[in-house]
Amino acid sequence: MKNKTSFSIFVIGALFFVFGFVTWLNSVLIPFLKTACELSDAKASLVPFAFYISYFVMAIPSSSILKKTGFANGMALGLIIMAIGSLVFVLAAVERNYLLFLIGLFTQGTGLALLQTATNPYVTIIGPIESAAQRMSIMGICNKIAGMIGILILAHVLFSSTNSLVESLDTITNITLREEVFKKLFNSVVFPYLVMTIVLVGLVLFIKLAKLPEISEEEQEEEMRTKNSIFAYPYLWFGIAAIFFYVGVEVLAIDYLIVYAKKLQIPTEISKYYPVAALSALVVGYLVGIVLVPKFISQRISLIINALLGISLLFVALYTTGKISVYAIIALSFTHAIMWPAIWPLSIHNLGRHTKLASAFLIMGIAGGAFLPLIYGILSDKFNAQWAYCVMLPGYIYLVLFATFLCKIKKW
Repeated sequence: MKNKTSFSIFVIGALFFVFGFVTWLNSVLIPFLKTACELSDAKASLVPFAFYISYFVMAIPSSSILKKTGFANGMALGLIIMAIGSLVFVLAAVERNYLLFLIGLFTQGTGLALLQTATNPYVTIIGPIESAAQRMSIMGICNKIAGMIGILILAHVLFSSTNSLVESLDTITNITLREEVFKKLFNSVVFPYLVMTIVLVGLVLFIKLAKLPEISEEEQEEEMRTKNSIFAYPYLWFGIAAIFFYVGVEVLAIDYLIVYAKKLQIPTEISKYYPVAALSALVVGYLVGIVLVPKFISQRISLIINALLGISLLFVALYTTGKISVYAIIALSFTHAIMWPAIWPLSIHNLGRHTKLASAFLIMGIAGGAFLPLIYGILSDKFNAQWAYCVMLPGYIYLVLFATFLCKIKKW
């Protein structure tokens, strides 16, 4: 049984690797599409909006699908939808159509919503709830290492080979020549997304061959059958808001690093590695979490400490200049590492038969990654890119409140 559980965790770890590879590419796509499609900060912020809003739209349908398919088949279906999204992205590059790019991102997010709705409760339930944060941290490491690899690959493809093209746009005034440059920029996207499509289809076969065991949440807590409504658990709904703010601040701390650095006159040759540095900080945070939680510190206390540390680093980012401000934002990612692993089990414990639906609602909270960056982009255009990061402050404050007492509220 232990070997079967270990193998299941390995398979889910592979899926979290896929999550990271696809999700964190946005940090490269935002500055690339901002240049290739000649976008303002607000319009460029539609990239994470299109991606993360799909979680809000598709989470409940995902829960319904999982009830019919089960965890394993739902994961396979999610991968197929992601592959379709990658093909739409290729079509968008060929057509040079920003709207199609957004549709492709939404489709990929839809597949990820289904995958996340299946895998997060699976990881939480497959072992003791007290060590759920530890297992989630291991999954997070897979996610972030994949993100680093994806960013390095796509940054090399989109920036290293196109830097001269981007620089030439500042001097080329001839419309025909500019069109040729833009065509070459868009063509650089085609090959990596074709490869991604093939990999995702291959993973579908992997999931089918793995034959993951199904887990019944109804066996978790027999007494929970007496409660008929999912609305009877206030800590769940406070947890959904916590996920909303957490994902919003995590996305902001990574996806806009290249854009922010450019406004500070930091060359792209240097700034393209900043998202990798942020993901590295996340991995370090996960490793610290694996060592400390729950052996030396509880999931709840670790969340309080990291949210307070996040507030401190945010003030450093707001009140300093140049690279110090950027480094403070990168360091924020360290504080984010424990947040998802801590919020999730604090929000779904003892939900019994409501776990799948509750997981779907929590996945809806990922929409924070759509709305907070959108607000950031609007504030950046209206004021400046640095002070727009103020949008993160309410999120950290709420996370402190959630971990301090909201997660303890059992009855309305």
